[in-house]
Amino acid sequence: MRVFVLIFNVGSDNEGIHSIRAGNRNKIMMFESEDDATRFALMLEAQDFPTPTVEGMDAEEIKEFCKSAGFDWEVVPEKGDLIMPPELNVEETDWKPDSEPEDNDDSFRPSPASETVQEIPNSELDSIRRKLEGLL
Repeated sequence: MRVFVLIFNVGSDNEGIHSIRAGNRNKIMMFESEDDATRFALMLEAQDFPTPTVEGMDAEEIKEFCKSAGFDWEVVPEKGDLIMPPELNVEETDWKPDSEPEDNDDSFRPSPASETVQEIPNSELDSIRRKLEGLL
């Protein structure tokens, strides 16, 4: 079965597959519909993620990767409910956009997950926002 997943830095030495963190486990979303995967990618981009690429892959290949990496997976049905990315994201990921890989392993690399370790207080966010607006 062909499914669609989100990949960052396609074709580079630092390719990463998008995963969602649930507790202490990572889960890869496998979309049956390319349109649903594209919508999800656009929602991630709106949350200031690097722009992912939607890639069609064999579901069994993704499942084998998940088993070897200790990841979970979820198939998102084509005519199912609209899946929304979590609003909170991890502050530091296992994957870094456009950085050099730490080793020469050609397997999939974990990518941005979706859970925050700690929240920034609103007062601090307001201060950061004012500083950024001052730069404009």
